[in-house]
This record gives sequence, C-alpha cells and structure tokens, in this order.
Amino acid sequence: MGENHFEAIPMALYGVVLLMCAIAYFILQTVILKVHGTNSVLKKAIGKDLKGKASPPLYILGIICSLYWPILGGLFYVLVAFIWIIPDKRIEVIFNQKEEINS
Repeated sequence: MGENHFEAIPMALYGVVLLMCAIAYFILQTVILKVHGTNSVLKKAIGKDLKGKASPPLYILGIICSLYWPILGGLFYVLVAFIWIIPDKRIEVIFNQKEEINS
C-alpha cells in the first residue's frame, strides 16, 4: 500500500484479504470445535467469541470506506488489529482451572 500511497483500490483489496483471513479463522474454529464436541472445555473457553464475530463486519466497513475514504478504511483495519492485540485469557484460565481440578 505504501507504493500506491494508500489509494482506494489497493486499500479495499487489502481489506478483502483481511476479510478472507477472518473467514478462514471462523471455518478453522468451527471445524476444531466440531472435533472436540459441543460440551468440550474448549467450547466453554471460547464462549461467545466476540472478537471473531466483530472482525468480519468491521473489515466489510473498512472495505466500503476504503473505496471513498481510504484513510478511514485503514482505521477500521487498525481497529481490528488493536482488538486482537489485547490478550484473551479465557482459554488459559479455563485450562488452568481444569489442571487444578485434576491435580
């Protein structure tokens, strides 16, 4: 994007790539949860998965905004990145509780 000076089409295409990654994450997570079952510890640890559900709509908003205001679209992409940078301790907490019960 740097070579194109954050123009509309490259920014929108970058958003499409990010959206496809979010969709791939959803598919992977769904398959893993099916293998582990609906009552698994992993399913309980993931819970409602707000980060995973919020990312695709934010990417779609970023793609749409990129076509008209590329910088605003980029801000949506950065927002999703900041959401994912914040550590999610749910899985760690659930599995540590399970280990304490088993020991």
